[in-house]
Amino acid sequence: MSESDRCHDRLATPERDFTEISEAPVRADERNGPSPATSADTGRRRFLQSAVAGAALSAAPLAAQHARAADAPVATPPLAPPAVAAPRTVELDINGRRYALQLEARVTLLDALRDYAGLVGTKKGCDRGQCGACTVLVNGRRVNSCLTLAVMHEGDAITTIEGLSAAAHGEIMQKAFVEYDAFQCGFCTPGQLCSAAAVLSEYERGDASTVTAAIQRKPETLTDAEIRERMSGNLCRCGAYQNIVGAIRACARAAHLQTDSTEQAVVPARAARTSGV
Repeated sequence: MSESDRCHDRLATPERDFTEISEAPVRADERNGPSPATSADTGRRRFLQSAVAGAALSAAPLAAQHARAADAPVATPPLAPPAVAAPRTVELDINGRRYALQLEARVTLLDALRDYAGLVGTKKGCDRGQCGACTVLVNGRRVNSCLTLAVMHEGDAITTIEGLSAAAHGEIMQKAFVEYDAFQCGFCTPGQLCSAAAVLSEYERGDASTVTAAIQRKPETLTDAEIRERMSGNLCRCGAYQNIVGAIRACARAAHLQTDSTEQAVVPARAARTSGV
């Protein structure tokens, strides 16, 4: 049979082709409908999709609210003022006189001297213990008054520049500073004088310094190196250090203390002016 005859027979009997197609094998799962397991999986999947969609919709306003809150300025509650102890009476022995001052516990000895006792000779330089302009004597020892509290010195003997002439070596030291021009602007001079008077007292007691050869015993000679080291806590912005050392050495000799005779002498300013040097 030719090819044209076969095509003619196929077109003439369409029922056979339909029957062949309709009689194709059918899968068991399609014949019997969806299985219970497949239906359960589909329902669980739809439930989870619905739950996720609902959670996303409910979280959207909350996320927008958080975003607005992040952009908005944070309101901080006002800070309460720190509690300050009430002033109390503090009795200080200053230059041999008793002062009863109403002070807070945080008031420094420097502020108590200047602002409450009215003794403004002690100067406030750096207010952090670096320049030595506020040096006073407490029980004969040097103290940076800006670094100590006034309430800590009740019962102590405090000597300022106003009462230095009554202290050991105080009066002769003041005269030597004038004679040797050991100051220029004079701002650091009150602390320099108190410290210089204490240097001679410390040397007489046998206190050693970092340049003392044998710290177990009293230095044999008050050299210029000893003077400079012991006065190193007092700064002079004018640079009158050489004259300060000369004034202290002259006072030491006047007090019959051993000094180094080989040190270069500083000519007193008064003698220099008189001789025309």
